[in-house]
Amino acid sequence: MADGQFYFIILLILSIWLNFVFPIQAVLYAPYTYFGIIFIGFGMVIGLWSRSLLLKSKTTLSPYESPTSLVTSGPFRISRNPMYLGMTAILLGNAILLGTLVTFASPALFIMIIETLLIPDEERKLEKIFGERYKKYKNEVRQWI
Repeated sequence: MADGQFYFIILLILSIWLNFVFPIQAVLYAPYTYFGIIFIGFGMVIGLWSRSLLLKSKTTLSPYESPTSLVTSGPFRISRNPMYLGMTAILLGNAILLGTLVTFASPALFIMIIETLLIPDEERKLEKIFGERYKKYKNEVRQWI
């Protein structure tokens, strides 16, 4: 079973490839395309920050393993899925930077894949392991932003 990073990398590569092979209508032009760098930077920061907090708490990064602790600090205070948020921001930044219509499909596809294939199972597992503590966190913190 693939994880979020797998889908992220595949969609990022596919987006860049499609941009050059099928450059379907440019919708953004320089200097506006440079705003993509901000989204990419934000995505990298939030993704790495989230990863470091999970590693610091000595819990798993894999959605297929059972977590040993519930991390609710840092970016986890504003999003239950900051790593997926970071990956989505990078895909959106890439689309903005490249500026062609075809590239904007990748962030949308990523969200749809994550929402259907990964997040429901992850949340069931967290609820089973952490019970009321996770339910309270889930009620207080939005899924994305």
